[in-house]
Amino acid sequence: MGAKDVLSRKEGVIVGDDVHKLFKYAQEKKFAIPAVNVTSSSTCVATLEAARDANSPIILQVSNGGAAYFAGKGVPNKAQEGSIAGAIAAAHYIRSVAPAYGIPVVLHTDHCAKKLLPWLDGMLDADEAYFKQHGEPLFSSHMIDLSEEDVEYNIKTTAAYLKRAAPMKQWLEMEIGITGGEEDGVNNEDVDNNSLYTQPEDIYEIYKTLSPISPFFSIAAGFGNVHGVYKPGNVKLHPELLSKHQKYVAEKESLKEEKPVFLVFHGGSGSSKQEYLDAISYGVVKVNLDTDLQWAYLTGIRDYVLNKKDYIMSQVGNPDGADKPNKKYYDPRVWVREGEMTMKTRVTEGLKDFNTANQI
Repeated sequence: MGAKDVLSRKEGVIVGDDVHKLFKYAQEKKFAIPAVNVTSSSTCVATLEAARDANSPIILQVSNGGAAYFAGKGVPNKAQEGSIAGAIAAAHYIRSVAPAYGIPVVLHTDHCAKKLLPWLDGMLDADEAYFKQHGEPLFSSHMIDLSEEDVEYNIKTTAAYLKRAAPMKQWLEMEIGITGGEEDGVNNEDVDNNSLYTQPEDIYEIYKTLSPISPFFSIAAGFGNVHGVYKPGNVKLHPELLSKHQKYVAEKESLKEEKPVFLVFHGGSGSSKQEYLDAISYGVVKVNLDTDLQWAYLTGIRDYVLNKKDYIMSQVGNPDGADKPNKKYYDPRVWVREGEMTMKTRVTEGLKDFNTANQI
């Protein structure tokens, strides 16, 4: 039995009940699904290929900056119009190609801070329009990240957005407790370490507030997470805190299930496999991978350029002869593909580390 056996839609973008069933199955089987930030069709391809070859589900997500890049850096973005257009374009692209890979795909958006809420509003407008036509939202899920705001505002605002998403059975991920480091223009490198660790009382308050609205939500709780990659010892992760969150909620709500909360692991790049496995055992169903994949994508292109330097300095003329053409070396389809292949290798590693491989 695999994930496909519990899903009504076996391949392509899944939504609603299928997302809930997939995450519940992940908790049961103790695996987490990598969430890969994509900025182009090329990074989508690398990720989808890795997931297909590993027989795994996958989460493709766009950040605010990644969405703007997908639309094109020349598109104005003062009112988030570039990021809205890019996210919608990425969603339609992924919906078009994902079925060809034969795996279930969760289509998600990443970190939407308070200043970026017009971006989320624009995407939800597109979701509602798509829902009216197709009976499902354009995106499987969104993330609202108000972790830099006070807890009361964070939960109240998240609840308001979940009420908007609920009629479409759309998933909403929220963050409580700051993730350190820097990502997509949000810099928490100098944040007080105590704020990196979420308290069980906050998790319960979220669960108590959101559960009556919809069961389709997850929580990115801080347990020392930091975006980026750092020297060993610089990041103090405490995944055992996640177990305390689950027990606290279960006791408060008199629930029999051991893992009532769907948890998310942010700042995954550079973590040890054991840290991943510990977090997954406590109910983490989604792990963000970004920094490591950016590096992996670069290495393929970098190595190609260095190895083929003498073949890409001019259109004609190389070590094989002064009249030899170089088109087959500088064709973007050649060197971009090298980046795809090295990124694919790193995604495959993540699928194995998170126990996601061969889960469908």
